[in-house]
Amino acid sequence: MQKGIRFNGRPVWAEIRLSALAHNIKAIRRHVNQPQAGQNSRSRRKVLAVVKANAYGHGAVPVARALARAGADWFGVTCTAEGIELREGKIRKPILVLTGFWPGEEKRLLEHNLTPAITRCEQLRMLERAAARMRRRVKFHVKFQTGMNRLGLSPGDVPCFARTLASCPHIECEGIFTHFASSEVFTDDRVEQQRREFERILEQLRGLEVTAPLIHMANSAAVASRPETWASMVRPGLVLYGYHQRYEPPELTAQTNAKLPLQPALALRARLISLRHTPSGQAVGYNGRWIAQRPSRVAVISAGYADGLPRSLTNKGRVIIRGRFAPLVGTVSMDLTTADVTDIPDVSVGDVATFYGADGDATQYVSEVAEQLGTVTSELCCALGTRVPRFYLP
Repeated sequence: MQKGIRFNGRPVWAEIRLSALAHNIKAIRRHVNQPQAGQNSRSRRKVLAVVKANAYGHGAVPVARALARAGADWFGVTCTAEGIELREGKIRKPILVLTGFWPGEEKRLLEHNLTPAITRCEQLRMLERAAARMRRRVKFHVKFQTGMNRLGLSPGDVPCFARTLASCPHIECEGIFTHFASSEVFTDDRVEQQRREFERILEQLRGLEVTAPLIHMANSAAVASRPETWASMVRPGLVLYGYHQRYEPPELTAQTNAKLPLQPALALRARLISLRHTPSGQAVGYNGRWIAQRPSRVAVISAGYADGLPRSLTNKGRVIIRGRFAPLVGTVSMDLTTADVTDIPDVSVGDVATFYGADGDATQYVSEVAEQLGTVTSELCCALGTRVPRFYLP
């Protein structure tokens, strides 16, 4: 724990190391700009840092500021509101609204200099009208779906897109992109199928005289492990925060981490607020889901699922106290969690419990807990509660 952290109130908090964020984006920039045949310094790939969902729970504005200082070229958000939050936080880099816009939001996009993603042909007309009213030339990116089958124009929409764009003098296509459904999976060729489909779309667009300076398709796992997808810009998300995807086959996860070492930025900590001697045979917590099998010392920790601690850790998780692991026992409740500290000597009220992060030689990161629970790291990061104060450390 950072000794300088002091605050009043309920003792649960998150620490975000800005140096880890800077390390990660610099490592990514070096990684995707390794010398390659035919590449020169002027063709450096740009990096769009994805800071949607409150920067994966880490805090959008402070994280974006740190990443901007460390070399992010663009930022990616989900919606107009997230983009406006960054602008109000003095972020001046280009911001791409990845999932497009809702009818009526066009004026807000333009007022805050946000770059929209076009995901349906009719959005071109909406954007054109807004740009014409404001007497501005507005740039956008267009998304094509190539296998995710979610948002984006279909390959068959290419003629409609080109025809409509030609009749819209106030808007300009700055970027063309797609999104991979399973870039961490190397046991089939789905990513390669998507890449080839995207190349066909680009070729068809060129034939219709539609080009763009920015072409992007690589999300986190593709950034780390698929150089053939890097194009002119990449879109790292989870890797910015220090975590790789879990690859298939599994041995690729360690190989990828060795190739692109990352530093987890997040620690989640709380304090012990009570210690109780629990006789053998006594139950602890809601529904008595844990029963002491021996005389035990049980610590009550001031964090629960409302703070982002998954309730599914009930009777299966662990926490670090005084540099040692203690099992979580009983049901994880909204505000409190309990741990069996019988085997940790000298534990006292006020000690720090680390759910994610390091304490001494002991470490436990979000990705490990996510793997234990059979979920994705991003879910646990995004679950970090709004009532948990964030402290941004060097």
